[in-house]
Amino acid sequence: MLSVKIELLAALAQALDQLSPGAGAKAAFESPKVAAHGDLATTAAMQLAKPLKLNPRQLAESLRTALLAAAPFQRWVEAVDIAGPGFINIKLKPEAKQQIVREVLTQSSAFGSQRANGHRMLVEFVSANPTGPLHVGHGRQAALGDAICNLFQTQGWDVYREFYYNDAGVQINTLATSTQLRAQGVKPGEAQWPEQAYNGEYIQDIADAFKRKESVHADDRDYTASGDIAALDDIRLFAVAYLRHEQDLDLKAFSVKFDNYYLESSLYTSGKVDAVVQKLRDVGKTYELDGALWLKSTEYGDDKDRVMRKGDGSYTYFVPDVAYHIAKWERGFEKVVNIQGTDHHGTIARVRAGLQAANVGIPQGYPDYVLHTMVRVVKGGEEVKISKRAGSYVTLRDLIEWTSADAVRFFLLSRKPDTEYTFDVDLAVAKNNDNPVYYVQYAHARICSVLAAWGGDTASLGEVDLSALTSPQALALMLLLAKYPDMLSAAAEGFAPHDVTFYLRELAACYHSYYDAERILVDDEAVKRARLALVAATAQVLHNGLAVLGVSAPRKM
Repeated sequence: MLSVKIELLAALAQALDQLSPGAGAKAAFESPKVAAHGDLATTAAMQLAKPLKLNPRQLAESLRTALLAAAPFQRWVEAVDIAGPGFINIKLKPEAKQQIVREVLTQSSAFGSQRANGHRMLVEFVSANPTGPLHVGHGRQAALGDAICNLFQTQGWDVYREFYYNDAGVQINTLATSTQLRAQGVKPGEAQWPEQAYNGEYIQDIADAFKRKESVHADDRDYTASGDIAALDDIRLFAVAYLRHEQDLDLKAFSVKFDNYYLESSLYTSGKVDAVVQKLRDVGKTYELDGALWLKSTEYGDDKDRVMRKGDGSYTYFVPDVAYHIAKWERGFEKVVNIQGTDHHGTIARVRAGLQAANVGIPQGYPDYVLHTMVRVVKGGEEVKISKRAGSYVTLRDLIEWTSADAVRFFLLSRKPDTEYTFDVDLAVAKNNDNPVYYVQYAHARICSVLAAWGGDTASLGEVDLSALTSPQALALMLLLAKYPDMLSAAAEGFAPHDVTFYLRELAACYHSYYDAERILVDDEAVKRARLALVAATAQVLHNGLAVLGVSAPRKM
């Protein structure tokens, strides 16, 4: 049907050009708001009416006549109707909708994907400082970031995944002193235990491993403990490596892998932070006031100017962010997306202001941000707030162990990132239709069981006669399959992987309705093979969509 749509779109463009030269460039179809009105619609007549100073309905009549005379419309279209002030609704013939089955089976896992476009993008996500286990918020970031990467890969982008973290500073010092105290036998609650120290049991695990002189390997570093509990620097380096290793295990359990780990400290040691400050001073975008260095960020839409360097000589946290994003641009990433919590909202304007003030060729609006809220976890009807291991929050590992990586992924992606979300552990493990991931995966497994019962070669289904697929349920299923590529494109453009979850739930429901309406393994060979082709195509699209989310498509359940 995609090829059919392309033919029809070309015919629409040609007809529009005949009415008004150049108008064909804006030819487009949309889905009618009411399914009974048709399969495709266009508002072109209403858009052209004003510049041409014509009545929109009369113009729609002229356009309808031109479309009905076009060969693609004669071949694929059953009816072209005009509604309201000039809407044109198009009803396709069954054979037009049937083409999507062949297209899906031919393209297989590539269905819905675009060719490589030659453009590079970087998505930065999770970016947790190595001071404790990953929490559920990091899990939401991991699911969002990975799914957004997958979405853009379907659109032809060369996507790079990056994890950025601070390996120095106050939090790391607190980690080191907390670990040292545990190694010395001091525990939370005792008089010597500082109020700001980390209380989770994982600190004792690090201290014990350090005393055993263990070696740890993380994706971006290795370190062997000295065992000397007086050596605070050794403890610091070991604790960072230990927790980076722990984070790697969490991410591996979540099937998330990064191309690079970028250290905030490297921005200072490489001179990038000092260089960007000097650059901003050289172009006259800073000034001194009250012993501090300020950026003229109001010149770039910020609500007030921002301090870059405080009176004590230290930089505020947005300065290395500016240096980091200049480095991203210099590495050739023309599009950059940052997945962060909503508490980072205030940094957007100042980072973008710093990038524009630096005048290094970075376009306005760079980088893009996707902000997410935190997640409430409910288990047994009660909110869970504390993990023994972490000491103060529910960890990503807790959630995976209580449910599954598939459930955590699907659930955390099932709402817009900036909306509050409550993760119901009991629902996530339920094996019924109320559990959305189970519902979608069951649809895929159900199809696989039908194909297994048939026992034939699914590769042979790509060339079968599809003319038997004329029931309302079959036509509805095929029309929904045809919407998958456009849904992917819109989801990528809007950084909206939740659109994929909505689509998959709708597709699963549509398949279940079809399965209940028509028996597939019938005696009539031609009808059976046509229906098998349709359900095989449905399984493929379910598989492709779940893969975008990073969720498995089981063959048995």
